[in-house]
Amino acid sequence: EKTTGQVLYARNEHEQLEPASVTKVMTLLLVMEAIDRGTLAYDDVVTVSDYAASMGGSQIWLKENEQMTVEDMLKAVCVASANDCSVALAEHIAGSADAFVERMNLRARELGMQDTHFVNCTGLPAEGHVTSAWDIAVMSRELIRRHPDIRRFTTIWMDTLRDGAFGLNNTNKLIRYYQGATGLKTGSTDAAGYCLSATAERDGMELIAVVLKSPTGTQ
Repeated sequence: EKTTGQVLYARNEHEQLEPASVTKVMTLLLVMEAIDRGTLAYDDVVTVSDYAASMGGSQIWLKENEQMTVEDMLKAVCVASANDCSVALAEHIAGSADAFVERMNLRARELGMQDTHFVNCTGLPAEGHVTSAWDIAVMSRELIRRHPDIRRFTTIWMDTLRDGAFGLNNTNKLIRYYQGATGLKTGSTDAAGYCLSATAERDGMELIAVVLKSPTGTQ
């Protein structure tokens, strides 16, 4: 439960597993914290590096030296799980992707996330990149409780970028089909299975549900 942090149900909640793109909850948390601190603004323009453009996986096909606002990149991460935008934002904030990952791990320790070790900011498969359902719930709660503005992006079902030229469709089908859904992040790789941190609010109560290593997206 968002406000109190009370856990209503848990099973194998500390098992260390690969989170796939649910990793990006921490990426989003650091981006929103930078915006709240005033070191980053929605209308700041980010220039894409060759490294960010080379990510693969879920992406919006950024080109090297392409420029895009923080707001549009944030939208692409929340709706389309864009790996290229995640890395571009990470580099913009911390100077390099590796420096950003150090910040991710530091923030995880500050939040008491003892099952977590991040290797990248995307959730692309990497040796030793693990977390747990418990830890994902912790960082998800921090994001939605302290940065409710993230909902502007996580509740989008369909939208466009690049002046309407590029379509976005939310990877989180709950946004369309589940009453009160507010987010938050999906992820899937062959190794991680289907992963989800789902948030929804009804009658003033907001809950967070985390599922890792489901065999199918439907389940």
